[in-house]
Amino acid sequence: MTKENKVVAIQEIKDLLQDAKVVYVADLEGLNAGKSSDFRRQAFKNNIKVKVVKNTLLQKAMEQIEGVDYSEMFDTFKGNSALMISETANAPAKLIQSFRKKEEKPALKSAFVQETFYLGDNNLDTLVNIKSREEMIGEIIGLLQSPIQRLVSALQNKEEATGKAEEAPVAEVAAPAEEPKAEEEKTEEAPAAEAAPETPEASAEGEAPAAE
Repeated sequence: MTKENKVVAIQEIKDLLQDAKVVYVADLEGLNAGKSSDFRRQAFKNNIKVKVVKNTLLQKAMEQIEGVDYSEMFDTFKGNSALMISETANAPAKLIQSFRKKEEKPALKSAFVQETFYLGDNNLDTLVNIKSREEMIGEIIGLLQSPIQRLVSALQNKEEATGKAEEAPVAEVAAPAEEPKAEEEKTEEAPAAEAAPETPEASAEGEAPAAE
């Protein structure tokens, strides 16, 4: 590789590392062309950038990054190295773990996640279980919504109970409302029946003087 090519390669690595919050370095050695292509496809689906790099160029690129001292990772840069950049803390670890179910590789060399360094493949499970920013926000939102949901549920139950309580007396009062009408009808009909016999007597008294 010419000096010019090295400069270009280092700049490409720097562009990937610039402002990166999640940086993994993995060993892909042992994966054939087909499996390596599959690994890259899965990485692309999970928004993970993967670039196979030379260890010396990776170290030089990291040394030129301002704001982060990557020197703790340098001792792990041996053999085949692939740089993995992601926005999700545990995404690269989960990808590596999924491939390890059938293959011995990839293996984790080191990682820089949430301003902490992880050195060695024995940290893979720890990285897998790190909650992403999105997951933590989701949990916080869930905790905040839980009391509100309980309050809304309690208010709904109270409204339902109040509605049932108000409906019950209406049904009880409705039945007796018609009874007074029946009594009034009987009261009005009774005098009419008693007045009927008085008519003949009044007629008899009126006819008596005529006979004299």
